[in-house]
Amino acid sequence: MMELRNLKTFQTVAECLSLTKAAKQLGYTQPTITVQIKALEKEIGYPLLTHVGKQTILTPTGKLLKKHTDNIFKVMQEMERDLKNLDHFYGTLVIASPEFYCANYLPFILRSFVERHPQVKIKLESCNSIEALNLVSSDKADVGIIAGASELSEIESTVIDSEDIVLVASPELLKNHDTAYVLENYPFLVDKNVEGMIGSSLSEINYAPRSVIECSSEEAIKRSVLNQMGTCIMGTKPIEDELKSGDLIVLHRFSEKLETSMICFKNRKQETAINALFQLIKDMWGK
Repeated sequence: MMELRNLKTFQTVAECLSLTKAAKQLGYTQPTITVQIKALEKEIGYPLLTHVGKQTILTPTGKLLKKHTDNIFKVMQEMERDLKNLDHFYGTLVIASPEFYCANYLPFILRSFVERHPQVKIKLESCNSIEALNLVSSDKADVGIIAGASELSEIESTVIDSEDIVLVASPELLKNHDTAYVLENYPFLVDKNVEGMIGSSLSEINYAPRSVIECSSEEAIKRSVLNQMGTCIMGTKPIEDELKSGDLIVLHRFSEKLETSMICFKNRKQETAINALFQLIKDMWGK
């Protein structure tokens, strides 16, 4: 197999078309240059250089080898640059997250991240938790913030927060009816962000809704419940203000907690930008 050292020497000679200049540029003696070129010629089986008077020129084989040698060292330079950039990430970091987290948590964290890593471009994808997990697992997003956790073996899932899970309704619905009547006769709105834990929560209160409306927007569900469309199960943080003001009331507080997790591929967590973002989210989330 050809030695890279000999190929580098040949590349320099081919550019200088002078053994003397090449030797000076590489810091070798001229006899060393000659030995290395001869070694290549012996391995290839064809001469690489010829002389016309005092001028050194490339043979057809020399021109062909020069073309491939240039490509080899170009790829090596790109590889070395990319490896160095592992410590100085640049490019675009795609983050997928539900709208509530995008609006209430990530702006402050991402502002701090960009101040520390101005060379990084951030792309924020607002979606539900299921979509965020799909984007990360299909490598269309680098990092995801989701309600709950991922059970995929290839995904690293780190819990960053937890909150109570509650069944809520508008107090207007209960002015003329008791809770049992409301649960029996009004639709149950399902937040697809947390549908994984809906079943166990409903089992806790032995409730099987007759009418179900699915929605992937927490805000849409909250507005629907405020407008007396029905009841829903949600984490307490998106409806914290409404619970304090009394615009929504808790019909049941469940024993299970709703976790918030950040996710990425396990084999990518140690990448500089992703690791830096993970640390910042853990330090700043909810503060």
